[in-house]
Amino acid sequence: MIIEAHGLRKTFTARRGGEPIEAVKGVDLRVAAGQIFAVLGPNGAGKTTTIRMLATLVPPTEGVAKVAGHDVARDPARVRENIGYVGQGGGVDENAPARAGLVLAARLGGMSRRHARIRAEELIAAFDLADFADRPVRTLSGGQKRRVALAVGLVNRPPLFFLDEPTTGLDPQNRAHLWDEVRSLRARGTTILLTTHYLEEADALCDRLVIIDHGRVVAEGSPAELKKEVAGDVVTLRLAGAAEPARALLSGLPYVREVRTEGETLRAYLGGERDLPHLLRALEAGGLAIDAISLDRATLDDVFLRHTGRSLRDAG
Repeated sequence: MIIEAHGLRKTFTARRGGEPIEAVKGVDLRVAAGQIFAVLGPNGAGKTTTIRMLATLVPPTEGVAKVAGHDVARDPARVRENIGYVGQGGGVDENAPARAGLVLAARLGGMSRRHARIRAEELIAAFDLADFADRPVRTLSGGQKRRVALAVGLVNRPPLFFLDEPTTGLDPQNRAHLWDEVRSLRARGTTILLTTHYLEEADALCDRLVIIDHGRVVAEGSPAELKKEVAGDVVTLRLAGAAEPARALLSGLPYVREVRTEGETLRAYLGGERDLPHLLRALEAGGLAIDAISLDRATLDDVFLRHTGRSLRDAG
């Protein structure tokens, strides 16, 4: 395991006599080397605080964690030697060109001037930065800035790379390009721990993930394992009348595994799509009219809904 954390807690002291804020409430994590591992959850769930504790940027209030074999509290310098970190803000000098920023990062990492220039050129080629490597970073697009930030974070060839909300604010094309870069890093042996509130990102990229909510881990596993727990297919219904009579009716059907109501919308979890005609006939026999209906495979949002009682897409 390249990351092992047990009982991580972080409490921030409030200003002017306010109540302390417990941002992380006892998180356990085990991340194997060579994985892409995601911490998935809504904004404010404690994802960034968790990753900052593991990266030695903030000390834990309680709990222990080892990163690359080193204790984050007792030996933070050795931890930093083995990690790269790109926060939500990117962490690059907006006024300097990408090439100069890469050379500076390499020099700060202990490389000679010659080796720093060689390493900068390697990263410029790897991340396709040559066309804008000598322009001030502030003049670049969001996707280009993110690629520069990734390159800076990888200057010291870390075995472990932390990415905090790596695609926030990127358009779909740049997001897809960054996903390709992340997969390439894993193919070269780098372990990646990323935080995200994008369901599709966690599903598409990750070998394993934890879902975190209100500072606690509520689910852990591979995307496929977590979705399998929910059940096969999900029927989403909007009914002409109140949803509660339909909920009561469907809850009694043998092929409906679970029913949830969100306002006027009802979600029924079936064993498979073959059960849909039976469900429709049951609603018709019960005199319940349907305004809209859709059939989908279970998603990570269904997993989040099952464990928290609300949709991750709607969680603030």
